[in-house]
Amino acid sequence: MVLQHTLKSKMDTLEKAKADGRAPWRNEEIELTTKEFVVFRDGFPVTEGHTLVVPKENTVENINKCFRFAMEMGNQNVSSETTDITGYNIGINIGKSAGQSCMYPHVHLIFRRDGDCENPQGGVRHCVAGKGHYKKGE
Repeated sequence: MVLQHTLKSKMDTLEKAKADGRAPWRNEEIELTTKEFVVFRDGFPVTEGHTLVVPKENTVENINKCFRFAMEMGNQNVSSETTDITGYNIGINIGKSAGQSCMYPHVHLIFRRDGDCENPQGGVRHCVAGKGHYKKGE
């Protein structure tokens, strides 16, 4: 079953997903295009600079490249003295139960800044309501 899913995924592309209405990202949101992926500004940003890294072909290898790029972009922004970015979250939603609403894989890069929320402790754990603050009393 896993092998069949992998083979099916290799045939899926961003171009096909756009034609099917599964990929709503618009050309005017494009920040960068490479051989393997496209970087879009998020249409409903969580923070300033919220970015999506979307593989041109839906393969594990290309999704991994999206994650690597997001980490490099996050690290560069955190270490830069020209931004106020002090951290970042990276994530992907796969399946409706995980909150996926655009049914083509895309990696979120959410830039964080000191003080952008009351208590950031727990980070991505907040994707399940009430589970983010796992250290009681802190």
